[in-house]
Amino acid sequence: MSAVLDFVTGPWEHLFMRRAFAVAVMCGIVSGVIGAHVVLRGMAFIGDAVSHSVFPGVAIAFVFQFNLVLGGAVAGLLTALAVAVFSQNRRLKEDSVIGVFFAAAFGLGIVILSTAPGYSGSLESFLFGQILGISDGDVVTVAVMGLLLLLLAAAVHKELVTVSLDRETARAAGLPVFALDIVLYALVTVTVVISLQAVGNILVLALLITPAACARLLTDRIGVMMILAPAIGAASAVAGLYLSYTYNLAAGGLIVLVVTSVFVLCWLFAPGHGLLTRARHRDDSTSPAPEPEPEPVLQQP
Repeated sequence: MSAVLDFVTGPWEHLFMRRAFAVAVMCGIVSGVIGAHVVLRGMAFIGDAVSHSVFPGVAIAFVFQFNLVLGGAVAGLLTALAVAVFSQNRRLKEDSVIGVFFAAAFGLGIVILSTAPGYSGSLESFLFGQILGISDGDVVTVAVMGLLLLLLAAAVHKELVTVSLDRETARAAGLPVFALDIVLYALVTVTVVISLQAVGNILVLALLITPAACARLLTDRIGVMMILAPAIGAASAVAGLYLSYTYNLAAGGLIVLVVTSVFVLCWLFAPGHGLLTRARHRDDSTSPAPEPEPEPVLQQP
């Protein structure tokens, strides 16, 4: 019993761990909410593209010695705007446009960094995260930006869902589809930037997409999905930090491994849509093999 109590309370005795828990929970919640919209839109690749498109901004910030996060945010927003503009040509699918700008942005970052020798050590925290080394100011920044993101996401929630489910119907209803695309890309970009300290540039896609994918397996209701995704993200971040503290392993990597484990469990055991759950239901049935189930229709709250 004492060992369990030490495991639960031990990390909270350290200020750096309390800061890490605060940022991890906030990033998990924000990433879960915004990631749910990304999964609904079927554009998970945008998270990967944005996480890499901030690279040239960070490179420029490093060369000219100003804030790396600010530089990354500006570069990510510019790339997101470019994707939104070029995606209006329906001849090209959105993922194709994302792929073009993802590669271009990363290439630009490499070229810029090649002019600044000795950059690798300074950018290690950007690539792999530094959640155990954040300051009180970082905690406040994540809290303020996270709250603003959640408020904006709540304000345009219905419109974003409508565009995600049927773009043509949304356009016929008079919704500003292009503006909503830009809003979503901006939300993703800022979410990625504030999550960089938690898991780093390389792993940030997992925090954005995986909790929402878990929630998608667990429910067909959008409102429930918007609750489950941030809950899974926050809980996974806390569990990853506990494991990191206990076994002295990389926090960002463990957070990603925990949330990925949750996804595997959901994929296997989710009620209604889990692989083993559906197999068990088929075995229990005495009727002839049913026709393949159609893809469940997402329902508004």
